[in-house]
Formats: sequence, structure tokens, C-alpha cells
Amino acid sequence: MVATVRVLVSCAFLLALALGFGSCANHRDQWKDSVDVPAKWKGSSQKGGSLDTAALKKWWKRFGDPTLDELIAKAMASSPDIKTAISKVAQSRGERSVQLAGLLPSVTGNASDRLQRRDEQSTGLVTRSETYNLSLDMSWEVDLFGRQMQNLSAATKDVQQTIDNYYAAQVTLTGDVAMAYITYRAAQAQLDVVRRNIETRRETTEITRWQQEAGVSDTLELQQAVSTLEQARAAIPALEQTISETKNQLAVLCGQAPGALDRLLDRSGSIPRVPARIAVGIPADALNNRPDVRAAVNGVLAAYYRKTAAELERFPTINLDGSLGLEALRTGTIFSPEAAARTLAGSLLASLAQPIFEGGAITANIHINEELAKQAVYSFQSTVLSALSEVEDALVATRKTAERLDTLRKADAAAQEASQLATQQYQAGEVELLTVLDTQRTQLSVEEERVNTEADQVKAYVQLYKSLGGGWQPL
Repeated sequence: MVATVRVLVSCAFLLALALGFGSCANHRDQWKDSVDVPAKWKGSSQKGGSLDTAALKKWWKRFGDPTLDELIAKAMASSPDIKTAISKVAQSRGERSVQLAGLLPSVTGNASDRLQRRDEQSTGLVTRSETYNLSLDMSWEVDLFGRQMQNLSAATKDVQQTIDNYYAAQVTLTGDVAMAYITYRAAQAQLDVVRRNIETRRETTEITRWQQEAGVSDTLELQQAVSTLEQARAAIPALEQTISETKNQLAVLCGQAPGALDRLLDRSGSIPRVPARIAVGIPADALNNRPDVRAAVNGVLAAYYRKTAAELERFPTINLDGSLGLEALRTGTIFSPEAAARTLAGSLLASLAQPIFEGGAITANIHINEELAKQAVYSFQSTVLSALSEVEDALVATRKTAERLDTLRKADAAAQEASQLATQQYQAGEVELLTVLDTQRTQLSVEEERVNTEADQVKAYVQLYKSLGGGWQPL
């Protein structure tokens, strides 16, 4: 039997050479250079230094907001998206175990009890016999050319890809929670601005009403003052709606029902402060740290392994089938040392199978896997380019929002002073009411824009941390 197996293996190698076994080698590393990664960031003025991955792991701590810290902790513990990603990791590991089992022999145990009865009509004798049988059957496909090992390697990369997708889900979740929280605090700040502005306009309206009653001003001025007052009040419902909606959004992100986080969110707070600038390193650092890029890399590798496995379908397969059994007339003698009371039988069969005609199915499957490998490479290229663009956009946003905010703060201070002076001069009769109303409208507009820009600046930093691959913890 050993000689037979050796002959089959030799035949298999000869057939493989005839089919071009040496042509199976592929160029798996060529795709890595398909994207031109720049040596430095265009939008960063930093020189030297490496990416601060330690600070990126829990970047939200840099904002110094305990409420934000608690929200992200709740989200990471209870988010359905995170739980789904973890479940997919377990599923992928199970699928790899199934693939691994295919490399090992399959052994099956069998037990049988056969009862026979025979009636002799001529003699009237009745004979009965009972036979017991125990056997072990083995079947094994020898992975002679590594096709199954290629599939196992692909499954291993699938596992790593699902793990990277889990990390990417963490990055997305932490960013979404931070963005929603900043929107919530910004809406609260805007509501405070509107209410203060309403109080100022209410005082102006009262002054105008007194002057109208005293005959100093007419009804037109009073109605103009009332109109601007009500316009300011009209902004309150929209801001309250935004506050309510972001509360619900944060609850959903944390895996809880709307209203469950109201007590936490009702704590006093403001828009988180801008953190100290983090070392962004070079583009290659960010790409290595981003889970989505790493997942794309593993996707390409898995596709190439499956492509090789499809090519190996052309080569012969060797199957070993064996059986070892015990047979006895009585159950009590099946394990008896008396040879006469039992029968021991064994067999081993080796077979060689070579595809000859399959209607082009193998060739078609190879082409399919080739295209899937190309698609994986294209997906990798798209992911890398998007990652580079996201970092550059975030760097520009952090710089430009800072410049804009500096200008708006100056404009806000000037608008507040102008509004106060106009109100004082109006009370003294030195300017008309329209001048006061114009300065109040300007003050409200500039102050709202300043609040929005403060929120935009913090959001730009959140986006920078996300684009650098921050916010994930290993399994």
C-alpha cells in the first residue's frame, strides 16, 4: 500500500508539471506600490517626529470633558454596532476553524448489530445468528499542492480583516459620539446667546414703548422693535429641537433608549476646549495606524490566496480512505482475546483524481478570483487615497477655523461694544432706533457665527484624530 501511495504521488507531480505547476507563482507584492504615498503632509508645518499613537488611543481625554469621557465609555460598552463587529470576529474565527478541519483526516466510528433468522421448511429447523460489528472509517484528502493551505491562509486574513473592521467601528463610534456631543453643546451655547440677545431687545422694546407713550416716538418705531424681538424669539424652537434630537442621537449611539442619558447630559457644560496639537508624523505612519487601511490590506491578501487556490484546482488530488473493524458473534466476545471469537479486518485505499473535462468551470473560477483580487486592490487604493485626503482636510480645517475664530472674536467684541453704545445713545436721543436694531442684529449674527466656529474648530480636531486612526483598543 505504501508503494501504491508513492506511485500516486509521483504521478501527481508529473501531471502537475505537465499542467504548468510552476506558473502558479503570483506577484502579490506589486499592488503595494500602486498608490504614491507622499513623504510628508502638505497641510502640516511640523517637521520630524513620529505619530503619537499613545495619545491617539483615547484622544477624547485631551478635551478635558468628563461628560464626553462617560458618553464614549457607555458607547464602547453598549453600542449595537460594536457588539455586531465583535460577533463578526467570532464568526470569522469559526469559519477559519472549519477550513482548518479540512486539512485533517476525517474519522468516523460505526457500530452495527445484524440479526438473521432462517427457517428450513423440509426439516422444520429454525436457526438464528447475530453479528456485532465495530469499525473506524478514515477519509483524508492529502493537501499535496497546498490548495487547502491557501484557503486556510485566506481564512486567516479574513479573521484579521474582521478584527480590523472592529477597530474601525470603534474609531467611527468615538468620532460620532464626540461630533454629536459638540453639536449638543454648541446648540446650548447658541440658545444662551439668543436668550441674552432677546433680553437686550426686550429692554430696547420697553424703552421704545415708554417713549411712544410719552409721545417722543411713534408707533412705527415700536413695531420695528417688537418685530426684531420676535425674530430673535423664533430661533429658540429650532435650537431646542436640535438639543432634543442630539440627546436622542447620543442615546442611540450609546445603545440606550431616548431619554436614558438626559440626566447625564443635563449637567452644566460648554463646548469642549481645543486640545493641544498632536504630532501627526508622516503619511505612512497614519496609514499603518488606520484600521480601515489595514483591513483593506488583509482583504487583498485574502483575495490573492483564494486566486492561488483556484489555480491549484487544475492539479491532481490524492485521497486516502481506510477502515479498521472488529466483528464478533456475541457482544461479550467482541473484545475477547480469543481470535476465534472475533474477526479483525482493515483496509486502506489510495486514489488519484485529475480533472480532465469540467466544461471550463475551473478556468472560469480562476478568472472570477482574478477579478476579485483586482477589486480588492482597487478598494485598497480608494481607502488609502481617502485616508490621505481626510488627514489633509482635517489639518487645513484646524488651521483655518483657528484663523476664522480669531477674527470673529474681535468682531464679536466690537459688535457688543457697538450695541451697548447705540443703546446708550438712543436713550439719550442721539441716534435713531434703526441704528440700535441694526447693531443688535449684527451682534446676534456675529455671536452665533463665533459659537458655530468654536464648535467647528473642535470638530476639526475630532476629524483629525479619526483620520489619523485614533480611538481603537485591541481585543
